[in-house]
Amino acid sequence: MLITGLGACATAAVPSQNAEGPAAAIRSAEEVGAARVPEAALRLQLAKEQLDRARTMTSADERPEAARMLMRSEADAELALALARSSAARREAQKAKEKAKNMEGTVKWVR
Repeated sequence: MLITGLGACATAAVPSQNAEGPAAAIRSAEEVGAARVPEAALRLQLAKEQLDRARTMTSADERPEAARMLMRSEADAELALALARSSAARREAQKAKEKAKNMEGTVKWVR
């Protein structure tokens, strides 16, 4: 009877142990401001929901689905991170373009 109880505990722990990757990816996306980038915010929210759902899947029968849910969560969080970084890079590129344009006008004025 004790062996059965230990098996149940090991089964319940699997989703939590495998949740470290998706949780870290979600934190990374949040740190770069994915929640403030519309196209990234949706993916970040999906990642959080999938992670939460996977954490509730503790039975042996649910383990394969929980593993898939964790993979999707991590993929969505990484996509949110990439979208947020891309948005920031586009903003910086636009600022640099405007600065170059302003400098070009200044150079023409000096001549």
